[in-house]
Amino acid sequence: MVPARRQLRAACTALAVALALLAARSARAEASTWLALGGGATAWQDAGTSGLTLSPALSFDAGVGTTDEAPFVFGGLFRIQPVIEQGTDLVWLGRAATRGFMSGWFGVALDAGMYARFWGTGGAGFTGEAVLGGPLGLQLAVLGAAGSEDARAFGAVLGLDLTRLTVHRRHLLDWWPSPRPDDEIRTRSAGR
Repeated sequence: MVPARRQLRAACTALAVALALLAARSARAEASTWLALGGGATAWQDAGTSGLTLSPALSFDAGVGTTDEAPFVFGGLFRIQPVIEQGTDLVWLGRAATRGFMSGWFGVALDAGMYARFWGTGGAGFTGEAVLGGPLGLQLAVLGAAGSEDARAFGAVLGLDLTRLTVHRRHLLDWWPSPRPDDEIRTRSAGR
């Protein structure tokens, strides 16, 4: 009798889950994305150096986050950060950004995460940055890192976020329409 009850309970549970999935209304939420590139300078040091060394650096970011219609956007980034004539760091970051950073004229994002270094003495560690976002996808990041092998770094990168320049931009729409398909509907419904 007990196995029959289990089978009946499992069948009822499966039926309830199937009905819930079939009866669920479609949800609509646009994810935020980041696709940025930039350049700047990094002052770095590790166990193999006696002091800080200033080197030019590049930054290539790709990431995804929650909808930009909320007051705050949360997400994650992957970064490839070449330090010229040294090597490349790989970086994984969590991001918290304001709506203004994503789609407005000005805003702020805070990033924190970890990096892996495959040059010099190598190693891994913590990295964080504050990013000031400007109009048309411009951004200025001030960053710091500390890790194994007595590694530390400080730097600044000026960059351009291509998705904030195009898809997520909510300003200058009369001059340059956004390719985002729902912007025309939002603009009309807001009376703009």
